[in-house]
Amino acid sequence: MSHLRLVPSPTPQPNADEACLDAFQKELDYVYRTLRRLGTAASEVDDLAQEVFLALRRCWNDYDQGRPLRPFLFGISFRIASAYERKRRREVAFGVVEVGDVGPGPDDALQSKQARALVLAALERIPLPRRAVLVMHDIDDVPVSEVASTLDIPLFTVYSRLRKARRELEAAIRRMLKEADAR
Repeated sequence: MSHLRLVPSPTPQPNADEACLDAFQKELDYVYRTLRRLGTAASEVDDLAQEVFLALRRCWNDYDQGRPLRPFLFGISFRIASAYERKRRREVAFGVVEVGDVGPGPDDALQSKQARALVLAALERIPLPRRAVLVMHDIDDVPVSEVASTLDIPLFTVYSRLRKARRELEAAIRRMLKEADAR
């Protein structure tokens, strides 16, 4: 009689690196959109998205898997975009020219692109703390309480920033449309 038994091995679970990478890849488009909405230059989005991934990997073990990933990613993206903006203000620019997509398209695609550009340009005129609240709540549909916890600010501060950011966005769009009509 043998004392050895065959015990089936448990199914291998993906390790933290694989789980983090899978989660990030599923939300990569969201990270790109978020960074652009926060005012990151198109030429810098790839680099900052990589920084978001590195930061996510560093704090992956602290992430509560029971909570939605997008607000967590937004918080990381916000902090990285803020740091990038602070660094960019200290640097001397040497005339960087950003070339947009000039490919022809149908009228609907053109209008959509113009509207998106108008909103992005108007968002750039809103200070980053208020812009972050506006983007998270109004564009990404994150509840106000989650915005407050993600950005680590009081709930009523979120409401105040949101109200002021909405007014600033409306005024910026009106001003930009008036400037475009004057041309």
